[in-house]
Amino acid sequence: MVNLSNLFLRISALGMTASQVSKATGISTGNISDWKNGKSVPGGEALVKLADCLDCSVDYLLGRTDNPALNC
Repeated sequence: MVNLSNLFLRISALGMTASQVSKATGISTGNISDWKNGKSVPGGEALVKLADCLDCSVDYLLGRTDNPALNC
């Protein structure tokens, strides 16, 4: 099971909304909502877009590290 809690922590820490993330990445707000509600998980391409947008690593978004820095 994929733990996406870091994804939503990072969005909040940056003061962004799902709508802003959607506009920046081209990912629908519906998909973001489904991820938040555990209905689905992002694929590889979406994870890369999210990591780029949120200035963090994919490993951070997946909960494999607690450090959002790209150089960890």
